[in-house]
Amino acid sequence: MDKTLEKILTKWLKQQKQACGIYLKLAISFGVLSGMALVAQAYCIATVLHGVIIAKQPVAQFTLPLVSLLVLIGVRALLAYGRERVSFEAGRRLRQQMRANVLDKLTRMGPGFIQGKPAGSWASIVLEQVEDLQDFYARYLPQIALAGFIPLIILVAVFPINWAGGIILLATAPLIPLFMILVGMGAADANRKNFSALAKLSGHFMDRLQGLATLKRFYRAESEIKQISKASEEFRERTMSVLRLAFLSSAVLEFFAAVSIAVLAVYFGFSYLGHLDFGHYGAPISLFTGLFVLILAPEFYQPLRDMGTHYHAKAQAIGAAEELMKLLDAPEPNMQGQQPLTADISIEAHELTVFSHDGCQLLGPISFRVCAGQHLAIVGPSGAGKTSLLQALLGFLPYQGSLKISGIELQQLDLVSWRQKLAWLGQEPQLFHGSIRDNICLNGNDLTDEQVLQLLKQAHIADWVESLTQGLNYQLTEQTQGLSVGQAQRIALARAFAQQASCYVLDEPTASLDSISEQLVLQSLAAATADKTCVMVTHRLDQLQQIEQIIVLDKGIIVEQGSFLQLANGNGVFAQMQYESSQSVTDLNLGAE
Repeated sequence: MDKTLEKILTKWLKQQKQACGIYLKLAISFGVLSGMALVAQAYCIATVLHGVIIAKQPVAQFTLPLVSLLVLIGVRALLAYGRERVSFEAGRRLRQQMRANVLDKLTRMGPGFIQGKPAGSWASIVLEQVEDLQDFYARYLPQIALAGFIPLIILVAVFPINWAGGIILLATAPLIPLFMILVGMGAADANRKNFSALAKLSGHFMDRLQGLATLKRFYRAESEIKQISKASEEFRERTMSVLRLAFLSSAVLEFFAAVSIAVLAVYFGFSYLGHLDFGHYGAPISLFTGLFVLILAPEFYQPLRDMGTHYHAKAQAIGAAEELMKLLDAPEPNMQGQQPLTADISIEAHELTVFSHDGCQLLGPISFRVCAGQHLAIVGPSGAGKTSLLQALLGFLPYQGSLKISGIELQQLDLVSWRQKLAWLGQEPQLFHGSIRDNICLNGNDLTDEQVLQLLKQAHIADWVESLTQGLNYQLTEQTQGLSVGQAQRIALARAFAQQASCYVLDEPTASLDSISEQLVLQSLAAATADKTCVMVTHRLDQLQQIEQIIVLDKGIIVEQGSFLQLANGNGVFAQMQYESSQSVTDLNLGAE
């Protein structure tokens, strides 16, 4: 990974630590207190052993140091427990906040942005990558502080007793972080590649799982199994690469810590044998001095070793942060208005130009007006910009020019107030895991069973629901398994009716329906939208005779505008589309004969 990018990602990760609250500081504080207790514990042990072995004093004279030692053991255990608890809480709060930020961001960006990646990739970001931030905040960040504080506390305790021991500790300490950096240089890049492979595998597997029935029908199951196997093998190789780096890092750190402690032990050993005579302050080196320093020596390097052990958590977090930062820092539509919407819905666009999230022009400039209670149909060939116009109308895409709702510029409008007045029905209904009742009452309405059934009757699906053994409690799946497209569309239509909306936004609502379901849905929509503002994208031109206004888009601009009769009798794109549609119907009829 590029070093500049790694620094940017590390800085971004540290900026998020505010979500941890006070728990991160508590974790550091408990660690520092545990380090102080450790020094006191080493002092008690060295005092008792020196007195008993060298001074030949009875053990009874060391009651206070022994009791203090037992108390310190308990205190350190409590501090270690408290540190683990508050560290976990810091990471939990961060993950909770990060997931909320990601989901809020996706909500603001809208379906057009979400559809740019497979559902499995988004699941990997929301679940796996956010989860992999835990150890960075719970362990690595506190350990960085403790790797500075605890060795400093030990040096302050050692130097007044033996300056040579202090110098050995001070001189060998940089070896551990130095080799930790050298070994861990490729860890962040390995983790980034690992996350990329995981996202690829997740997206690939979930898409194929959703289309399993189709794959079987076209005898593509064996081919897709090979593709999934290939993606799985790539993920396995990336994972093993990360594990190799983690184990190598731990082994190197343990080796240099052992060498450093051995140097200190050799110094005291030769000093006791009389071959070395320096490091003390005039008095000979006592057993107390040697024991005190050697007891503290492993603990001096332990925070540095722990930092090395948790270094892979930093590399893991940096690998996860790349996608998270890219998502959370992605530019959003400027929809920060707070003005509520109270009047009947009218829509007016003037020199409106719609852009994608990355700044590419999708539509415009166009101008049109829809009065309150009027119906507008948007037609045009594929890629003309029809769906982009609806996305902008819903507040999901940035735009330039003017787009006013009931005389208020959309960018100044409170989007919650605006969307509460909308009912949406698309060509691919999204039903959620839960009962039919739960799906109808999704907008938070507290409806009785009679009211829910009345909505289902409006959508011409009440008879089917009542024929079910579970009735309104019938459980739906997220992929609408067990339902036809027409049934799913009519349940979604009943949910739209429950909204009690002032404006209906329809995107090809009958595109995937058979002729009977299509007629039922159209009848229901006609009754529900009789006195409501309605904006509909459709390719079925034969449905538009009763529409007051039709605009025809082609290559992002309005090429025709008027009533059905005006456009049908003209010689433009609409008339050409109508001719092609009639020819397609004729060909189908001939084929059927």
